[in-house]
Amino acid sequence: MAKIAVIGAGAAGMLAAGRAAQRGHEVHLYEKNNRLGKKILITGKGRCNVTNDGDLDTFLEHIPQNPYFLYSAFYRFDNQALRALLSEMGLETKVERGKRVFPVTDRSQDVVQALERYLRKNKVLLHLESQVEHVKIQDGKAVGIVLKNKKEIGFDAVIVATGGLSYPSTGATGDGYRIAKAAGHTVTKLYPSLVPLKTAEKWTADVMGLSLRNIAIRICNEKNKTVYEDFGELLFTHFGVSGPVILSASRHILTESEKGYRLLIDLKPALDAKQLDQRLLRDFEKYSNRNFGNALGDLLPQKLIPVILQLSGIDAGKKVNLVTKEERKTLLHLLKGLPLTIVGVTGYQEAVVTAGGICVDEIDPSTMQSKLVEGLYFAGEVLDVDAYTGGFNLQIAFSTGYAAGDSVCEG
Repeated sequence: MAKIAVIGAGAAGMLAAGRAAQRGHEVHLYEKNNRLGKKILITGKGRCNVTNDGDLDTFLEHIPQNPYFLYSAFYRFDNQALRALLSEMGLETKVERGKRVFPVTDRSQDVVQALERYLRKNKVLLHLESQVEHVKIQDGKAVGIVLKNKKEIGFDAVIVATGGLSYPSTGATGDGYRIAKAAGHTVTKLYPSLVPLKTAEKWTADVMGLSLRNIAIRICNEKNKTVYEDFGELLFTHFGVSGPVILSASRHILTESEKGYRLLIDLKPALDAKQLDQRLLRDFEKYSNRNFGNALGDLLPQKLIPVILQLSGIDAGKKVNLVTKEERKTLLHLLKGLPLTIVGVTGYQEAVVTAGGICVDEIDPSTMQSKLVEGLYFAGEVLDVDAYTGGFNLQIAFSTGYAAGDSVCEG
């Protein structure tokens, strides 16, 4: 039996601690907050999208950064294994649109409580409000930790699962990156990901709160090259746009090079340009004697009509039967590609995850042990792996945490 320290009681840390203790080790879990799973509590708008019900290929497709590093961890502990563990701990789950998996109770608190039961069952020793300052390393081996109060405690191995920089209100301040650098690890460039976008256009504030479902988006760079496409739901905000498709799109917009990015929203993705033109002709014939401003209700949400009127340049008081072919063409282009200029992201305060992290070339993918320091393991968001929305990021945390706990001090 070895004595193990786990730093950070989020998704990765709790799985690592629970699994290591389940294998018979004496496990001490250190958390600087006064409660466990603080970030889990706010995920999925308080409902907690714990994982996704897709297969392995689906997971790899939804991980833009270093997906194959996670192959072993997913194989060791996948989405079905997670759902089985939560069920064993008294929490059933359900599958919703996009194969997103939620607790049947729709309460993230219940996910945290199920994981707490897992820790209690395996006799993990909890140390709340205990911040670890650094990991003590001697002769290339992790031999203990030093707390913020300078107290030193010896351990046979240390698992670092401190999260990233997203949602700093949950205590995410990048401690793991500092620990990794001190141990000689490379930390790649960090930036907020899965984050709302700011736009130059101010009209988004006029339609703030409007949610568009079943739309398609395209992000283009300054060379007009498409860098991301998606289909789903979008939300207008006072500063720009948010919603699932926007959060995933943000992964492709590096904060240092936002200049020149444009967002094009296809309001009618089910129709190609020719089909939409036929639809416009039918609507124009139906409302031929109406003012143009009163003839768009079948096509658009009421809130969006003034915006389209302004951008099209077509006089709202003009009779529909007087709208020219060129004006109809302008309207068609707007409906198939409503343009917005991206000027930034809202930052770590609203970012779901941190992109970048500890270079995975320096980590053993099957065990999560450092290749540089024996007995030092890393799991979760602190690693340079991240995914799109849909439950994939939490599964990364659970799988890498479990892999570390399952491997620590093997033999």
